[in-house]
Amino acid sequence: MRQSSLIHLIPRFYEAESGCVLVDGLDVREYKLHDLRNKIAIVLQKSELFTATIRENIRIGNPDATDAEIESAAAAAQADAFIKQQPDGYDTPVAESGMSLSGGQRQRIAITRALVKQAEILILDDSTSALDFRTEAALQTALREQYSDVTKIIIAQRISSVQNADRIAVIDNGSIAACDTHSNLLKSCKIYQDIYASQVRKEV
Repeated sequence: MRQSSLIHLIPRFYEAESGCVLVDGLDVREYKLHDLRNKIAIVLQKSELFTATIRENIRIGNPDATDAEIESAAAAAQADAFIKQQPDGYDTPVAESGMSLSGGQRQRIAITRALVKQAEILILDDSTSALDFRTEAALQTALREQYSDVTKIIIAQRISSVQNADRIAVIDNGSIAACDTHSNLLKSCKIYQDIYASQVRKEV
């Protein structure tokens, strides 16, 4: 099973064929679907934006969000600065499919949209892949400091994206090869060690 398929069991995009998925100790199949999905905000790698203003695209996550809440979420997502540099700031129209913005800008707006939802569970499905290391580090710091009460599930190819997580699951050929902290995995998991070494070499 791919990582994305695994996390899509949580909001019940797929149903588990065996075992169960628990949210707050309750099988997800026991929730009303609307209530379950209200608890979850998901950002996908390919961020979908619509032909509307930046503010309207963000407010899809929470139609009742105030301008202050939108700007606070955008600041955490490292989007506020570049949004304010747009011709009309938050009221700048977005071209079809967000083509007027870079991939990293689209991802940050999508993350802002998820944050403004104020969900209990935030799933980032390889959704920082277009960000440079410095921007992603600032985003991860903001998520830890400002959203400490939110459960965050992060799927990423870069170890730097997940190394501060409480637990890291290493997926190999559709199975969990190991699950532990970054420091413990560096000591005990050959797959993780190899990934880490290859990425460190690329960064040098």
